[in-house]
Amino acid sequence: MEEQIQRGHCKWFDSKKGFGFITAEDGTDLFVHQTEIKAQGFRNLAEGESVEFRVQVGHDGKRKAVGVTGPNGGFVQGEPRRMDAGRGGYRGDGNQGPRYGGNAGGYNGGYNNGYGNPAPGGYGY
Repeated sequence: MEEQIQRGHCKWFDSKKGFGFITAEDGTDLFVHQTEIKAQGFRNLAEGESVEFRVQVGHDGKRKAVGVTGPNGGFVQGEPRRMDAGRGGYRGDGNQGPRYGGNAGGYNGGYNNGYGNPAPGGYGY
């Protein structure tokens, strides 16, 4: 026997953890996991978003929302995906230090001293 489609709204949803709760029209709160959400792209719910779902009893005996959709079976809207401010590590303060031109003192094969002049004992080409 297939469960009847119910309506409700998202009470809260934690996108990082991938779960939250839906409040059904009768006032009961139901667990919802992101794998049960019909969405385009990232699966999550926005607080207060209207949803439709079926109720299923899990292995632990608790009721949960499954087959969660937007109104009329459409995709849920969800919250826009935010990137963590702390991701990517330190990028520096933009100060790259002094920049040097010419020969900065490395080995040059004895051809010149970086100023266009032959190095002492060099070839002088």
